[in-house]
Amino acid sequence: MDEGSESQDWIDDEFAASRFSDVRLGRRLRQLVTQMAGAVGGPIPLACQDWANTKAAYRFLSNSDVSEGKILQGHFQSTALRVAAVEGPILVLQDTTEFSYERKKPEQVGAIGYAPSKRETVGIVRRHTICGLLMHSSLVVTTEGLPLGLAAIKFWSRSKFKGSSALKRHINPTRVPIEAKESIRWLENMRSSTALLGEGQRLIHIGDRENDIYEFFCAAREAGTHFLVRTCVDRLAGDGKHTIAAEMADSPIAGRHMIEIADGVTASLALKYKQIRVLPPIGKQKRYPALDLTIVHAQEQDVPENRSPIDWKLITDLPITSLEGAVEKLQWYALRWKIEVFHKILKSGCRAEDAKLRTAERLVNLLAIYCVLSWRMFWMTMINRTAPTASPDIALTKDEIDLIDRIVIQRTGQPPPRELSSYLTQIARLGGYLARQRDPPPGNTVIWRGWSRLMDMKLGIDLAGRTYG
Repeated sequence: MDEGSESQDWIDDEFAASRFSDVRLGRRLRQLVTQMAGAVGGPIPLACQDWANTKAAYRFLSNSDVSEGKILQGHFQSTALRVAAVEGPILVLQDTTEFSYERKKPEQVGAIGYAPSKRETVGIVRRHTICGLLMHSSLVVTTEGLPLGLAAIKFWSRSKFKGSSALKRHINPTRVPIEAKESIRWLENMRSSTALLGEGQRLIHIGDRENDIYEFFCAAREAGTHFLVRTCVDRLAGDGKHTIAAEMADSPIAGRHMIEIADGVTASLALKYKQIRVLPPIGKQKRYPALDLTIVHAQEQDVPENRSPIDWKLITDLPITSLEGAVEKLQWYALRWKIEVFHKILKSGCRAEDAKLRTAERLVNLLAIYCVLSWRMFWMTMINRTAPTASPDIALTKDEIDLIDRIVIQRTGQPPPRELSSYLTQIARLGGYLARQRDPPPGNTVIWRGWSRLMDMKLGIDLAGRTYG
């Protein structure tokens, strides 16, 4: 693939702010991303095509001057520019995922936990350590669900587990300083994202029940930003003689809201919302103040026998003064699953857990590149839904558009309509999308499959041109 071709335009823009002490490393990064974008899900040798480029890729990933922070620096700045270009509230979704690997020397990568092995004859269960890495990421999306990019990422592994269960039996985890826990990652990502994106009052940091951390609520207030978290802790409220649950139980139902949980399947939710004075944990009341927060409780009515009821309890510092406001916060929280989709693309589309690199440092550098490629694939899927009539130039380069034109002309005799949705639908068709009249818009899986086939065709044309041109 020609390094100066238009296929590299978006990559040059995305990594323009990535800085290395040696400018050649910046060029190598852009070349490597270009190669890997042309072979999504393939191993490094497949993407690089020859030993010289493959060796250069390995050297880049193992270079002591290369880190995930330097690789992602440009993407973070591009995310901030995209946020500045749109109006309205911005949702910052946080979540953690794991990458597991099998290695002959697992100590070079690290550990993420234990898993049961075979049971001994006497009934004793053996356990083995799982080799791998953890990643906590912050994905920025609009309230329509368009992913604008990543704003913060933290990688780590666990090396020691001995005695941890015994320790938990003797120590109340609510009295351990947040700085001594892995939970600090939620606060660090929130602070980093807010500092990067600015305009903290526009940002709403959204997390699942693992993010129900009182220190996080206080840190968000100090950073001048907002949060919306699914709560799992029944905290003390009011004068400290009762809890949030007791106070919400006495609140009347404000209204009902219908949601779709599957194709054609709906559920009726009874909604309550109330501002409550929430107290910090008993062991931390001298360190943290009480906060006036709003609780939204959505509970399903008339639950069918074949599934568990929907029961969401959300906590936020945002004011809610109407049923419409409570419904809006539910809809924002429902977008949290998009970060799980991003992680799915990372693992299934880019096949991040198939990487063969032997050390944590090299794996983290490779995962940083995969993160940008996964975001790009996710963005292409969602921009097709939020701006279907836009020009295809916003997502595709001229040579990619020309190649799709050739494919469609060969099949139908004329090029597709000059709209983004038409071109992305053609890519999805290469990935198995049927494009029937009532089919929903193509999803991430068919987009990344189709993209891989399109890049194979593009490579074939390029090689043919070099051989016969």
